[in-house]
Amino acid sequence: QVQLVESGGALVQPGGSLRLSCAASGSIFSIYVMAWYRQAPGKQRDLVATITSGGSTNYADSVKGRFTISRDNAKNTMYLQMNSLKPEDTAVYYCNAEIVTTATPRRYRYWGQGTQVTVSS
Repeated sequence: QVQLVESGGALVQPGGSLRLSCAASGSIFSIYVMAWYRQAPGKQRDLVATITSGGSTNYADSVKGRFTISRDNAKNTMYLQMNSLKPEDTAVYYCNAEIVTTATPRRYRYWGQGTQVTVSS
């Protein structure tokens, strides 16, 4: 069994910063690509950023230069540093990870429960 738990969501003013965390736990053998997604009310879930186990990153155009994804492989934890936040960044942010457990050699994608980020004055 694997769990992904996000934290760090909050209400913040435009121009402010937040740092989200995603901690993976359970019978983990290895974690491959990790990613942050977000879903605003009434909209589809969109990819925000990805990071490989080797540290290669990719970002959605809408967050390039403002958000930074990182991970600590020793702690099975991923982060999203969000700066210069805008009202349009308001959404539920979800953690996603491609994981191989100790029970099977297959890779499965797991989701966290989400954390709310609200950018408003």
